[in-house]
Parts: sequence; C-alpha cells; structure tokens
Amino acid sequence: MGYERVGTWKQFLHWGPGIALSIIFTISWVAIRCHVMWWPPHHSLAAFVNFTSFILWVTLTLYNYFAACVKGPGFVPLKWRPKNPEHVRYLQFCEACEGYKAPRSHHCRKCGRCVMKMDHHCPWINTCCGHFNHANFCMFLFFAPIGCLHALFILIPSIYRALNFHHYYYKFPSEPIVYLGVVGFVVTMFAVGLAIGVIVAVGMLFYIQIRSILKNETGIESWIIDKAVNRDREEEEEDFVYPYNLGWKANLKQVFTFTGRPKSTGFKWDVAEGCDQFTLTKEQIIQKRDKRDRSLDFMVIERYTGSLFPITKGCKVGCCVPCSDEPRLPVEVGEKVTVTRWKKRWLYGCKVVTESVNGKKTTVKRLRGWFPRKCAIEYVDDNMNDKKES
Repeated sequence: MGYERVGTWKQFLHWGPGIALSIIFTISWVAIRCHVMWWPPHHSLAAFVNFTSFILWVTLTLYNYFAACVKGPGFVPLKWRPKNPEHVRYLQFCEACEGYKAPRSHHCRKCGRCVMKMDHHCPWINTCCGHFNHANFCMFLFFAPIGCLHALFILIPSIYRALNFHHYYYKFPSEPIVYLGVVGFVVTMFAVGLAIGVIVAVGMLFYIQIRSILKNETGIESWIIDKAVNRDREEEEEDFVYPYNLGWKANLKQVFTFTGRPKSTGFKWDVAEGCDQFTLTKEQIIQKRDKRDRSLDFMVIERYTGSLFPITKGCKVGCCVPCSDEPRLPVEVGEKVTVTRWKKRWLYGCKVVTESVNGKKTTVKRLRGWFPRKCAIEYVDDNMNDKKES
C-alpha cells in the first residue's frame, strides 16, 4: 500500500520558492561579502571558525528547504480504498480524488490531492507541509532564523566600520577596511531588514510548528478537536479523546528519526490506549453530518462571476471580502446553492454541476466557495413543507 510524492524541479517555478530562495541568497551573499572585509577568515582561527559556522547555517537551511520541497508531504493514491472493505464506513470519500481519505489525510485544493497528515499548504515551498516533509520543514524553520541572527552579528559591525571608514583607515591602518559604497550600503541595510523579518516571522512559525509536533496534532486537527470538545453529545456518546497524543517525547519520535523518515506509514498510526485507527475519522464524519444538518439551501437571484473584489455588488461587498484563500463560487440565476457558512455580506456554499446522459442528469462535480449574500435568497421547498405539516 504505497503513497505518492510529487516533488520535481517544476515545483520551483513559482513565486513562493522564488522569493524564499532570493531572500536566503541575498542575506547569505551580503553577509559573506561583509565577513571577508570585516574579519577575513584567513587572518585567524576565530575568523575561520566564525565564517565556517555561518556557511554551515546556510547549508543546513538550504538542505532542509530543498528536502521539504522534493520529499513532499506524501499523497494518498488516487482512487484509494482500504484493504478491509468494512473500514470504508469509517472514512470520508473524496470526490476530487475519487477515493477514500486515509486517517489524518485531508484534501488540498491547491495541490489537488489528498495529503497525508496535512498541516497546511505552504506557498514558500509550493507544496503542503505534511507527513513526510514535516521534520525537514521544521528544521528549515529552525536553521533559517539562526543563520539570520548570525548574519546580523556580521552585518551590524560591518556597517559600523563602513560608516567610520576614515577613522579606521588613519587610526588603525593594520585593521581590515570595510568599504561598502552607496549601493553596497543600501544593499547591506536591506539585508539587515530581511534578516530581522526572517527572525521574527519564521521564528514564530517554528514555534507554532514545534508546538503542534509536541502535541502530535496538525493545525487542521486542532480545529477538529475544538469542535469535538464543544459539540453537544448524545447520552450514549463517550467523551472525545484525541487518539494521537502519546506524550511529548513519543510525539517527537513520531516525526524526528535518525533515518529522516517518520515512524508511521501514513496509513496506520500509533494511537493512545482506548482509541483505534478511526477514532478521529468517526468524529469527523459526525461533524460533517452536523454541518449538513445546519446547512441551508439558497436560490441564486443575481449572477456573480467569481471576481475577488466585486465592486459592482456594492462597495461594502467589494471591500469586506472574506479573509481566506478559499475560492470564490461563480453562480448563475436559478441555481441552487447549499450554504454551510455565513458572514454579514458573504456566503460559503456548494453547488452541484450536472450533465445529461441518456436523458438522465448525473452529478459531474461539486464546486465550493464564497459568493455575495445579496446574490441569493433562502430557498423554501413548498412541497417539503406540505409533507411536514401532513
């Protein structure tokens, strides 16, 4: 029962890796250039060690970055089914992949696949952070801020010496001279800003990721747990127990191993006592059922093309768009949309696209996304109401 990886060189033809690698190389190149002028590595052992240490951080950062990209998170094979047919009732079916979702897997709209232990889709590596690349992704987040912090200890003294160029030139002629020039000074200051930004932003992301690893739960699973804890349960239902939290030491060993390969296969997981492989998937199915029960049908009364900022629907609609990277849903007059989420001026729903085959309508696909609230009204089926009253 295998999995698939889709990491190729084409993955780097994207704005995310382009910006990420540009930042890494800019900071590295400027820091190395300044180090050679400020503290030449061939002058002393301390300078050589300092220079080598910085090169080590850069190497480890790039290695883990490329490993996270190329390894990929691991994708559930298309049209996958569990070996035991009885297990199908405990799993969710993915219409896009035409197969069942393995435990802990979720469908990524941007990757177009079901991802093993999906945490989130990261634009900087142009793929998901998931089961097989989680360790390398976290190591990248760890070494990048360390390298940038080291770069600051190189760049700041270099800038100081460059600003006091004449002082060092006349008072300490034997000292190495740091000369940047106007362009060099601007580029160096730019590199300092980038380094500070990486330390803050990437450092916070590392904290979030290592915290999730210590609890052995992804960002998506945290959301599921919150809903499970707050959900009204029937009398016969037991309290929800998150099955994958084995204690922080065991949780670390699930991700970080000497072989670089996580402990689980991606289909079967170590679970806490009293839980089984489908404890979480059963809870997900119940939450999906409750979501369907809460959903409302809306009838489209005004066309919407799917634009990100539909100013034609009103300034407030165009400006107060949902803070989400989820897609927009184009709708036509007369279509019915099942709405599951509501905002003041926007609705999130699903519509079914059908086509006629031999005179019968068959479902082709389901489209989901946000559309303006003013484009639809709540749909009431009079026939259903008559049946309920009788």
